[in-house]
Amino acid sequence: MKLTVGLAQLSPKLGDVQANLATHLRFVEQAVEQGVDLLVFPELSLTGYMLQDLVHEVSRVSDPGDPLLAPLLEASRKLDLVVGFAERDVRGRLYTSGAYLAQGRIAHVHRKIYLPTYGMFDEGRDFDWGEEARAFDTRFGRMGLLICEDFWHVSPPYLLWLDGADVMLLTSASPSRGIDHRNKLGSSRFVELVNQAYASMFVCFMVHANRVGFEDGVNFWGGSTVYGPDGELIAQAPYFEESLLVTTLDLGALRRARARLPLLRDERPDLTRRELERILSKA
Repeated sequence: MKLTVGLAQLSPKLGDVQANLATHLRFVEQAVEQGVDLLVFPELSLTGYMLQDLVHEVSRVSDPGDPLLAPLLEASRKLDLVVGFAERDVRGRLYTSGAYLAQGRIAHVHRKIYLPTYGMFDEGRDFDWGEEARAFDTRFGRMGLLICEDFWHVSPPYLLWLDGADVMLLTSASPSRGIDHRNKLGSSRFVELVNQAYASMFVCFMVHANRVGFEDGVNFWGGSTVYGPDGELIAQAPYFEESLLVTTLDLGALRRARARLPLLRDERPDLTRRELERILSKA
């Protein structure tokens, strides 16, 4: 099977959900014209990232009747979508969430598990912690969805791998930080190395959508990527520019790569569980 993926590398307007919705729908139109099957938007694409006190104003309940989500659900009848938003549950808890929309319904919602609260980041002040890392079925196969800091910790992608994810969808609002010894942006180099490593270790497709633009003096670098199950870079969007990156994945490559490298078949989660129980018993 072939899967044509689009990465919508956009620059959201902070707190302006209506303007951001219009931008999403514009990207959807472009993606449909290019035959995209699955269009992935970055972290908090509908709200912007540096929300702070705005989070209460822009947060939404994951409900098909929500006026912000309804037009996107209608659009998902043409192609599958991953959108990022600030979610509010029925008890008023707030999450950085990503929703997979397909055929007019909310097929899956992932709530960000790890909230960076160090350096320039203060997410733990504004959001609650997600508690699940689960793969889910789509018409293109089994997928997993993670958000930014989630994939700096090996446990969430490892759990998605064990849960059968063939394609890992990673969304982020990664800021520009540092220049390395090769005069390359430090934050982008680190992200790209991690994505390539996961693609290789978990023998899966890694699809990463990162945002661009400025908020409160912070710059976001873009550079969205797709890596194949052999760890090779398939496609990359430009740095620092809004763009729609479109590429087609040969899902048959999963079978061929896993026949050469049957790591999931030989994995021993029972051993992992026993050793975690031993380590936690000492805590």
